[in-house]
Amino acid sequence: MTLRYALLASATMMVSAGAHAADAGWSADHDVAEHGSGAGPAAPAPASKTFSTGVAKGRDLLDSAISATSLDEDEVQRLGVTSTAAIIGSLPGIRVETTGTDGYSSMTVRGLPISGDGSKYLQIQEDGLPVLELGDIHFAGVDTFVRADLSLSQVQAIRGGSASTFASNSPGGVINLISKTGEVEGGSVRLSAGLGYDLKRMDFSYGAPLGHGWRFHVGGFYRVGEGPRHIGYNAYSGGQVKLNVTKEFEGGYIRFYGKYLDDREPDYSEYPIAITGSNDKPVLSSVAGTNVMRDTVHTKYTTSGMGMDENNNPTIIDAREGIRAISRSAGLETQFELGDWTISDRFRYASNGGAFNQAMPGIVAPAAVIGGIVAHGPASFAYATGPQAGQVIADPATLNGNGLLAMQIEIHAKLRKLDHVANDMRATRVWTLGEGKLTTTAGLYAARQSVDTMYIFGNSILAIAGRSNAALVDVFAADGTALTQGGYASFGMGVIAPPSTVHRRYDLQYNVLAPYASANYQLGRLAIGGSVRVDRGRVNGTLYGAELGGGRNGVAQVDVNHDGVISVPERAVAILPLSQPGIIDYTYRYVSYSAGVNYRLAPEASVFARYSRGGRATGERAMFTSMIDLATGGLADPSSSHAPIKQAEAGLKLRKQDVSIYVTGFWASAYENDFQVGADTNGNTVTWNVHRDYSAKGVELEAEAHRGPYHLKLGATYVKARIDSDRDDASNVGHKPRHQPSLLFQARPEYATTLFNVGAQVSGQTSSFAQDSNLLKQPGYVIVSPYLFVRPVARLELGLNAFNVFDKLAIVQLGAGAVPASGIATAQVINGRTVTGSLRFNF
Repeated sequence: MTLRYALLASATMMVSAGAHAADAGWSADHDVAEHGSGAGPAAPAPASKTFSTGVAKGRDLLDSAISATSLDEDEVQRLGVTSTAAIIGSLPGIRVETTGTDGYSSMTVRGLPISGDGSKYLQIQEDGLPVLELGDIHFAGVDTFVRADLSLSQVQAIRGGSASTFASNSPGGVINLISKTGEVEGGSVRLSAGLGYDLKRMDFSYGAPLGHGWRFHVGGFYRVGEGPRHIGYNAYSGGQVKLNVTKEFEGGYIRFYGKYLDDREPDYSEYPIAITGSNDKPVLSSVAGTNVMRDTVHTKYTTSGMGMDENNNPTIIDAREGIRAISRSAGLETQFELGDWTISDRFRYASNGGAFNQAMPGIVAPAAVIGGIVAHGPASFAYATGPQAGQVIADPATLNGNGLLAMQIEIHAKLRKLDHVANDMRATRVWTLGEGKLTTTAGLYAARQSVDTMYIFGNSILAIAGRSNAALVDVFAADGTALTQGGYASFGMGVIAPPSTVHRRYDLQYNVLAPYASANYQLGRLAIGGSVRVDRGRVNGTLYGAELGGGRNGVAQVDVNHDGVISVPERAVAILPLSQPGIIDYTYRYVSYSAGVNYRLAPEASVFARYSRGGRATGERAMFTSMIDLATGGLADPSSSHAPIKQAEAGLKLRKQDVSIYVTGFWASAYENDFQVGADTNGNTVTWNVHRDYSAKGVELEAEAHRGPYHLKLGATYVKARIDSDRDDASNVGHKPRHQPSLLFQARPEYATTLFNVGAQVSGQTSSFAQDSNLLKQPGYVIVSPYLFVRPVARLELGLNAFNVFDKLAIVQLGAGAVPASGIATAQVINGRTVTGSLRFNF
C-alpha cells in the first residue's frame, strides 16, 4: 500500500464515521472544565487518572506497565515559564537545554545523548499527532511550531516503554500537548506583563456546548515586546489561534480542528563569559561591561545582514525575525463503535515555514588577536554599524571597557517548506478469554514530512558590549585595505567553521508507513502485554551545496552589497551549483517491539517491568556527510538508516489517599551516528563526527503529597551514563557524555486556600562535563521560582511569578573543553531574575 492510498483510505474512513459515530472520547482528558480557577486551591488527594499517550488504550496508571507523567493547566501556570521546552523540562526524566525561547532547544530522556539541538529521541505531539516527523531538523527544532497557552488542557509524557511502538521516531518517549475541547461552558482572559522588562501578553480561552451534541473551543495568545534581555527592539512579536468543533454521537464523536501560528522569538545562544579557576572548579562571571544573563549578541545595531538566497541572488537578511514560526494546520479526529470494535482515527495537515537567525561567537579574544586572524598581521578597526559607523577605533585595547571582539558564525536559514501530513488509524477490541480479558489493537500510521530549507553561514566581527550597544566592526590591513564589508569577513565561506563552504539547500520528502499491533491480557491483578511496529520509509529529493560544485564551481565573485566594487569578502562567495544537485533516494525499514508485565499488589500499589527496542530514522542531518552516497542517492552503509535504542525498566507505583510515589529503575543503550558542534581546549568552536555507543542506567522518582492546605510535588532522576565505544576518538571511551548531570531534580511546595496560592518551583542539577573529553566541569545549579496567586473576588485572579528569583548564574552549555589561557569562553545560560505580573478573569 502506498502512502497516498493509505492516507486516502484513512481519510475516507473518517468521513464515513459520521454514520456510525458514537459517544466515546479518544481519552478521558477532554472532560476538563473550561472555566478553571487559574492557580486554584490545593488539588485533591491523588486519584485514579487515565493516561492515553503512547499506549493502545487509556488506562489507570496503576494498571499500566509504563512510566508516565501529566501536568494540567494550573500546574503549567505555576511553573512561571511559557516556552514549550521549559515546560517539558519540568517533567521527571526529561533533560532540556533551553534559555527560555522556542526553536533552539535540545531535549532528551533518561541519559540518551544530545549530539545537537532538537529532540532526536523524544517525539513532541499536539493532540496525539507529531508536530514534525523528525525532531532535530537543522534550524527547525520541533518546539518551533508548538506553543502553550490557555487552550492547553494537559501535558502527558511517557518515557520509554510502549512509546516506541505507538509512534514513529519516538524510542525515548512521547510528549503530548492536549487541547481543551469545550465540554463545560466557560473561559478566561489573562493579561500579563514583565515587571522591569518589556513584554506584554494576552491569552484567551473559551468553550461551550452548542446543543444537539455539538461543542466548541477557541483559544490563543498574542504578545509583543523586547523580552527579558537587552536587544533594542521588539524581539517577541506574534501569537496563535486554535479552534476545534466536536459533534458527539451515540458511542462516539467526530472533531474538526485548526491552528494558525505566526510568532517570532529571539535566539539566546552563546555569549562571552569570563572563566578562571581550574577545570574541576571553574569560576564564571560576566565580561566587563556586560551581563551574560541579560545581554545578547543580537542588538539594535546588528539587525540587518547580507547573504545569498537559494537562487544565488544577493539578499538583505532581517535578523529581527529571529526564530520565526508560521504554521497553518487543519485536522479531523473521530472515534466510533463498529460491532465489538472501537475504531479511532486522527488526521492532520500542517503547512509550516519560517526563518532562523543566529549569531554564535566562534572566537572571542582581544581586538589585536582577532585582527591578526583576519589580516594575518597588524590590523586597524572602524565601526561598521551603529551611531559611530565609519569612525576609526583609536584604542581597540580599551574598546567598550573590555577590548574584546568576537569572530561570529552567523547562520541565516529560510524554512521554505516543512509541511507535515499524518494519519493514525487504529481498531481496538476487548475479548473475554477464560477468566480474563484480552485487549487487542491494530493500527496503521502514514505520514509525509517535507524538508525544503536553505541556509548560509557568514562570519562577522562584533565588538562586545552590553545593553544592546554591541556593533559590527570592520577590519583593515596594515596598508589600509578593507578586509571586511559591513562587518562581514565572509559570505558562506566558513572562515572559522569547517567545512570551507556553507551554503546549502535541502529539498527532501520523508514518507513513512508503519503498521503496528498490540495485545494485553489482564487476569485479576496480573496484566501482560506486548506490542510491535514496523516502520518503512522512503527518502527522496535533491541537495544543493557549495561543496558539491567541484573545483571552484561552488565559489564565485559576487557584488553582495551592489556597490559596483568587489571587496575582499566578495572575491570568494559560496554559491549553490544549481545544475549539479546531489541526489537522495533510499528506503529503510526497522522493527520496534515492547513487552511488559504489571501486577496490582493492592488497590493502592502495583509493580511493573518492561523491555523495549525502538528506533529513530536517520534524518536530514545525515546529508552532506559520509553516510550518503550522493552519486547514487543511497546510504553508503545501509545499517545507518536508523539509530536503534534498547531499554529496560522496572518500577513500583503507590497511590494512597494523601500521597503517591512512583519509583522506576531504568537502563538504556543507544548507537549514535551524527555530528556535533563543540569547543576545543582554547574555547574555539569546532565540529566533529560522532559514531558511538552509549549506555545509561539510573533511577527515576516522582512523588506527591497533600495534607490540608499543604501540597508538595517532587521529581528526581539519577543517571549514570557513559560512552561505550567511539570509532573516531577512542580516548572518549568510558567518559560521561557532555552536559549529562548525575542528578536532575524538581520540587514544588505550595500552600493553598480559596483566597490564595503561594509556592515555588525549584529545579536544578548537579555538575556535568562541558565536552566529551571530560576535562572542564559545568557547575550545577538550583533555580528557585516563587509564585503567588490571589483571588480577591469571584472570577478575578491576580498573579505574580518570579523566575530565578535569586538571579542564579545557571549554565546550559559551556563552549570550552578546558579553562582557556585567555580567560574568555562562551556560554549559553538561563535567564536571570524575571518577574511577571498577571491578571486573569474567568467567565
